[in-house]
Amino acid sequence: MMTFIWIALMIVIVSMVGMLYGIFRGPSTPDRLIALDAIGVMFISATALLSLLFDTGFFLDVILLLAVLSFIGTVSFSKFIEKGKIIEHDRNR
Repeated sequence: MMTFIWIALMIVIVSMVGMLYGIFRGPSTPDRLIALDAIGVMFISATALLSLLFDTGFFLDVILLLAVLSFIGTVSFSKFIEKGKIIEHDRNR
């Protein structure tokens, strides 16, 4: 079981390096955003594998926090790419 976890962790780390290449060399901004989101998901996966490896539930709170921050970041970047603003103020009042 431990060997499988180590192998999976190494695959996730190699995938993260590949996505870093995608961030720096992506042909467009949306492609870079997708690569950044994928790195967030891989970071969550690596944290879950480390939680299994160390046989602790402590990292589960960290995983939830990383998932929420990754989601908020992805939505914010997507909205910025689409509209140029993240927070819109209603000036009609």
